[in-house]
Amino acid sequence: MPNKITKKLSTEAPNSPLSLAIAPAQVLRGSGVLQSAVTAIASLGHSPLIVTGARTLTIGESHLKPILQQQDLRVCLTDYGADCSEPSLKSLRKQAKEHKADVIIGLGGGKALDTAKLLAHQLNLPVVTIPTSAATCAAWTALSNVYSPEGAFLYDVSLSRCPDLLILDYELIKTAPQHTLVAGIGDAIAKWYEASVSSGSSEQTLIVAAVQQARVLRDILFQKAAIALKEPGSEPWCEVVDATVLLAGVIGGLGGAQCRTVAAHAVHNGLTHICGKGSIHGEKVAYGILVQLRLEEMVAGNQLAASARNQLLQFYADIELPKTLADLGLSKITLQDLQTAAEIALTPNSDIHRLPFAVALEQLMAAMVSTTAPIETKDSMHRLSTRGITEEVTE
Repeated sequence: MPNKITKKLSTEAPNSPLSLAIAPAQVLRGSGVLQSAVTAIASLGHSPLIVTGARTLTIGESHLKPILQQQDLRVCLTDYGADCSEPSLKSLRKQAKEHKADVIIGLGGGKALDTAKLLAHQLNLPVVTIPTSAATCAAWTALSNVYSPEGAFLYDVSLSRCPDLLILDYELIKTAPQHTLVAGIGDAIAKWYEASVSSGSSEQTLIVAAVQQARVLRDILFQKAAIALKEPGSEPWCEVVDATVLLAGVIGGLGGAQCRTVAAHAVHNGLTHICGKGSIHGEKVAYGILVQLRLEEMVAGNQLAASARNQLLQFYADIELPKTLADLGLSKITLQDLQTAAEIALTPNSDIHRLPFAVALEQLMAAMVSTTAPIETKDSMHRLSTRGITEEVTE
């Protein structure tokens, strides 16, 4: 039986000017910048606990730990496990106290960084984020997503502040598989499609700025993503990495929760309950954008959404982002699993309810199996029924 969401989906504090966490206190970026960042790390503490993942453990051992020890820092390196989960956090709190850690360092992908940030938040310690891929903007944000040990999204936690130090070393990012940057592009481009729907009519200064920056982010990715992927380490590649890791974080910081996510991330959350670790965050989110646009077509009769979906389908084909459930490894999905994912995406606290119209379960399921459908006329927008859904999935 899939994991059920047992906690409130967001623990967001009231969004007042005093509670906004917009940016890290310091950002160091460049090729090989990690070596020169040690002084900045040492200014935050002398007994760091480095939280990393299985793939990046060797990077921690060979690149980070030695240079920290050269500064006479007392280092403990630990693998956070498979997910930012409650059991993992409980174990890490114990390790941090035993080590007498006075600073937490997150080294790795989004889940390692989310784990490190939340651990530091729980222990009231400073935190340093060092991304080893450009798959998300987790290195920047004052937010951590919590999952079950099996990889199902449970809830997110708004943190009191962004990281104290973010170190973006392009040489480390280049060590990651290319599909992680592709996923980061998918996650980042969602900012425009979600923020423009949830906050496009806002007159609040910072939210207006966030929405406009989301448009800029989308345009940068449209223009430079394909080139960047062909030339790792090039100037366009660095600009795309900056866009996915840094600029995407700026948008979330300026806009806050109201500008952060809508249906694309809600669909991601539902999918984690049926496919766990079968695909990574940005891949599910990218697919979720197509679902959101499909809903805007089918439910609201929005022809601009149809055009946007067609534009994205071509862009996805160019850089190999997933367009369908099959692309996410769910070609054999059952009707029951599809319904489970849709039900979780539609829970009362879900961000999908930031859409300007109500979405029924059958409508969401229909959208999830028709992300590549041809543009429909206004009269045919509502024709895809539950019977049509059944024909698309395996019983």
